[in-house]
Amino acid sequence: MKPVKQVAAIHDLSGYGRSSLTVVIPVLSTMGCNVCPLPTAVLSANSCFPGFHFVDLTDAMVEIIAHWKNLKCDFDAIYSGFLGSPRQIGIVADFIDSFRRPGQLVVIDPVLGDSGKLYKTFDETMVVKMRELIQHADLITPNLTEAALLLDKPCKEEIELSEVKEWVTALAERGPKTVIITSVKLKDVQGQTSVIAWNSIGKRMWKVSCEYLPAEYPGTGDTFASIVTGALLQGDSLPIALDRAVQFISLGVRATFGYDYDVRQGIVLERILPALHAPAQISSYEIL
Repeated sequence: MKPVKQVAAIHDLSGYGRSSLTVVIPVLSTMGCNVCPLPTAVLSANSCFPGFHFVDLTDAMVEIIAHWKNLKCDFDAIYSGFLGSPRQIGIVADFIDSFRRPGQLVVIDPVLGDSGKLYKTFDETMVVKMRELIQHADLITPNLTEAALLLDKPCKEEIELSEVKEWVTALAERGPKTVIITSVKLKDVQGQTSVIAWNSIGKRMWKVSCEYLPAEYPGTGDTFASIVTGALLQGDSLPIALDRAVQFISLGVRATFGYDYDVRQGIVLERILPALHAPAQISSYEIL
């Protein structure tokens, strides 16, 4: 019996600015998981900083995975985030197939874009390949832009609740049992952002909302997906996992917002990590 849950975390590593593995590792470690990083790239700073140095680790990924196979590594969860090329997407798909076992959780954060736009480093080929990769997932966590790209829908800043409900169920039909769409701004709802989730096994849909603050910090998507992963591994239900993640992100933004601070560095994670040990609170989730 393993003393703690073990997570294979397939993300990039940014040396400056909290995002990707510099967020994933402390969050999941605080939640009692042993994180086994499989870096996809090393960046001198996260991509919000101009002129960052980028080292592609595609070839190294292949060698690391080969060694892990020889070691017969066993993972309670596989969790992927930023992937730098279509080839890396293929490598991750093969990784999931090779290391999959009963009872395992496979989480894919399909990093493609935000604010209605595809990230500059990606093209349509990445979108097509990501549509294939999510078929291997148990759970995906696209933001509203990424959900639109995966479904080949027009990107929107705001969306009707009825339409986003159609989106989560349509994505679930492509493979993942659970779909969580983040950064949802609903029409006719002012001052809030929401998370909409659908579980196709239980046929239930949830919404968790929080107050919107006019600040954007890199790494919040990584933080959200990491908390959901950790919460599910420690036995929380999906709506409680959503609640934990939304409340923690809201706390992080509030804790950071008052500082005269370069937002490109992300939320001040170090000040709020102990909040992940808090027991489940009275939940704010709604059943749709």
